[in-house]
Amino acid sequence: MLKRHLFFMLPLILCSACWYGEAFAGCIKKIQVSLAPTGLSVISNGAVINGIYPEILEGMAGKDGCQFEMRIVPRARMELLFENGQADLLIPAIRTSRRDEFGIFVPLVYTRATLISINPNRPPITSLQELLEQKQLKLAVVRGYDYGDAYQQVLQDMQKAGRLIVESDPVSVARTMRAGAADITLMAPYIFTGAVQIDKRVDDILDKLRYEPVAEIGWADSGVYLSKKSLTPEDRATLQSLFENAAKSGMVWKGFQRYYKTEVLKEGSRPR
Repeated sequence: MLKRHLFFMLPLILCSACWYGEAFAGCIKKIQVSLAPTGLSVISNGAVINGIYPEILEGMAGKDGCQFEMRIVPRARMELLFENGQADLLIPAIRTSRRDEFGIFVPLVYTRATLISINPNRPPITSLQELLEQKQLKLAVVRGYDYGDAYQQVLQDMQKAGRLIVESDPVSVARTMRAGAADITLMAPYIFTGAVQIDKRVDDILDKLRYEPVAEIGWADSGVYLSKKSLTPEDRATLQSLFENAAKSGMVWKGFQRYYKTEVLKEGSRPR
């Protein structure tokens, strides 16, 4: 079992019975999970992996539960491994029509992407169309992130205009913005803020962040995809029951509340 900081694990240990009270037959095989650093939801520090979702997975790894083998990869590779059937779960993930081709979705929380910048003096932006019209602004995003059709369209438009910068992870986006090479990003606030909070190279911008919801991107389901390719129907059913029970009990949202400040959550996260 991966090492964990006692501070974060204790609430999970105490509360796991809240949602794990139902007995499950367990999974036939060890579940392969590729994870990408995602704010405080998935934290990678060398060989140590922690955060909201790794703790939830380990809470399921009891005698009657499922065993999970976790590894850290870049987000784009994480998506590719899932699509190719080389990873059994895609977590966390926004529900999209493309991802529905490869997996069964289980919603855990609501989330939305917002524009995030560190310029308090710029006139407000309320839509992606306004972002496109402000031709001096450059947008930085993470390769492999997907918040739906409107998100993909603005990326295409910004790419054609030569105003799009694609990075491998949220910290790289933050560093690009801090250096002035990009003006703004578009992602879930909890992801960006969490990444900034735990990296000393960029944590000085934390109190300067500005969040702006846009009309074209509303609240969406965020959760976990269960592979159609690599999981047996029995394992999918077991995992679906485990994750549904975790969401129903409020355990997932309690994890968010434990890791994030209320003012960050209100901008882009809601319980189910």
